[in-house]
Amino acid sequence: METRRSILRSIAAIGPTALFGSQALQAVTHWLPTALPFSAAGDVAHDEDFWLTVQQAFAVDRAITNLNNGGVSPSPRTVQDAVRRYTEQANTIPAYELWRNQEPQIESVREGLASIFAVDVEEIAITRNASESLESLQLGIVMERGDEVVTTTQDYPRMLTTWDQRARREGIVIKKIKYPVPLMNPQDVVDAIAAAITPRTKVIHISHVVFLTGQIMPVRDICRLAKARNIPCFVDGAHSFAHFPFNQKDLECEFFGTSLHKWFVGPIGTGMLYVKKERISSIWPLMAAPKEQDNNIRKFEEIGTHPAAMHNALVESIAFHHALGIERKAARLRYLHTIWTDQLESNDRVKFLTNIKDDSNQCGLRLVHIEGTDPGKLSAYLLDKHRIFTVAIVHDEFKGLRVAPSVYTTTTEINRFASVMKRVASGEVHDLG
Repeated sequence: METRRSILRSIAAIGPTALFGSQALQAVTHWLPTALPFSAAGDVAHDEDFWLTVQQAFAVDRAITNLNNGGVSPSPRTVQDAVRRYTEQANTIPAYELWRNQEPQIESVREGLASIFAVDVEEIAITRNASESLESLQLGIVMERGDEVVTTTQDYPRMLTTWDQRARREGIVIKKIKYPVPLMNPQDVVDAIAAAITPRTKVIHISHVVFLTGQIMPVRDICRLAKARNIPCFVDGAHSFAHFPFNQKDLECEFFGTSLHKWFVGPIGTGMLYVKKERISSIWPLMAAPKEQDNNIRKFEEIGTHPAAMHNALVESIAFHHALGIERKAARLRYLHTIWTDQLESNDRVKFLTNIKDDSNQCGLRLVHIEGTDPGKLSAYLLDKHRIFTVAIVHDEFKGLRVAPSVYTTTTEINRFASVMKRVASGEVHDLG
């Protein structure tokens, strides 16, 4: 019987020039599904032998330490290979291959995603990103002049822009509530939303994970609040799906949009929209669909000719998701963050914008600010001088550096980041440029 160490020895024996080749990848994908069930998530989180095998599934540029996986993440080799394979097949005879062969295969993807989210297969639409998913809801719900939307000042700019455009065009009212950062008591945001509701409130729009800070929001409580008042609640799950363990029943949501090229490591330009079956008819699609599709989730996929390769390759993302295991993934992401936050938290200049002592408060995305520094200059310094890629966040209410590792990130890379940040926080670095 092959053990983890015997497989690792086999990978090492291939040699450095072929480490990321087909033999290494075959070893990784062969071992992951059989080895994972025998280890608890907490035990695996700091098992570097195990995570070495995961790292080999990705062909990433190690010359730069990528801590910006929140915007868009690299896909595993198996996913990239599938995109190439489907694209090449389509180009052999496009009109036949696309519409008769490849497009029908989207149903396998729909089934796989529905299983992960624990919903009916007829409630999942495959889109190109979270923006398309959410704008289908935002622009598709019927509203009248004077109707109100309750959202927050920390929701995603594209989504806020969409609501603002409807306000300019149709005269609806957008109410953007504020809440404390860091959010030490989740009930504060629930209470703020409740206080903003009036008889004219027609939609509540909330992020599951705030893209700015990584804050995990109390979505279930907000959805319950909305349902009690018969108000639709649109959940922006761009940064939550496949990030940590949950499904639709945990959120009790009726509408949920996400990108699949972030934490799900799907092909760039893939997304998902969930609409509870009895709610489908209440939302008009972005692009026109026939009346016969009024109650059909597929009406949200009417976008014209597009490359089927992108959504079909999601079958490999689904397989990778199941092989890795969401509990182990979340545990690893939290562990990687602990490495650097433990080294910085004793410095009074270092401020974390989420409650780092509470795992239910955040997972793989964090925001940190070193007082007296400009986040833009710090981000540029990290990239220019140390080849560490992060995101500078400057919001009206707070600022900082957004840090988002992935499952392919090594502890060596995290420790390098921590070392540089400690030097900046201690004042050893006087000029950030």
